[in-house]
Amino acid sequence: MPASQPRSRVRDRNNVLNRAEFLSLNQPLKGNQESRSSSRKQSGQAGAAGAQNNNPKERRQSQQLPEEDCMQLNPSFKGIAFNSLLAIDICMSKRLGVCANRTSSWGGARSMINLLGITGHGIPWIAGTLICLVKSSTLAGQEVLMNLLLALLLDIMIVAGLQKLAKRKGPYDITPGLLDYLTMDTYAFPAGHASRAAMLSKFFLNHLVLAIPLRILLVLWALCVGFSRVMIGRHHITDVLSGFVFGYLQFRLVELIWMSSNTCQMLISIW
Repeated sequence: MPASQPRSRVRDRNNVLNRAEFLSLNQPLKGNQESRSSSRKQSGQAGAAGAQNNNPKERRQSQQLPEEDCMQLNPSFKGIAFNSLLAIDICMSKRLGVCANRTSSWGGARSMINLLGITGHGIPWIAGTLICLVKSSTLAGQEVLMNLLLALLLDIMIVAGLQKLAKRKGPYDITPGLLDYLTMDTYAFPAGHASRAAMLSKFFLNHLVLAIPLRILLVLWALCVGFSRVMIGRHHITDVLSGFVFGYLQFRLVELIWMSSNTCQMLISIW
């Protein structure tokens, strides 16, 4: 050990770079290296800090993305069933819209289908009920007509409210007619013609004495009015079916709030 120390001292003395004139050249290089190393350290620390700042966001995204993918790739059974039924409904409604345009397969029968649909409009039925009510001279007839007028007004208000809530458009882009705007039947769900036809047919079957052929024709008329709206492209099949259901429920509602003969006479006297 003692012999090695003098040897190392001799080597340091003989080294040219350790002389005084070369020390000024060596120091700036060390400073540059230190500055470079410090800048590298600072950049590394800044990158690490940025990585640490970005880590929570990336972790959140990494936690959210698989869940979103799972929601898209593995929807619920109810969602699959609802979307499948909706697709079938739209497809079948478009195929049955044979009178939607003049160029359709049954375009020549469009005017006749529209005429059949007019028989289910609310305005002609309200006008006809008022005319019959003015000309009626029996208490029983006036009672039935007043409750029929109430049923027609309730049908218009209920269907218009449901359509405003649902705001479902028909399978084809067809502008509603003047009578449709008067009865506020501008959307597709539920079908106002179908609900009105079902309600009227059930009302007449219960409160009028009709022969069996007339009863059958009345039911067929309600079915034809409902599905004629599918043929001209104004409603889907489910809109018509739901209209039949709502029409029956409206009839049950009118039966619950049925106005007596005295109430009808009082309203007629006020009017």
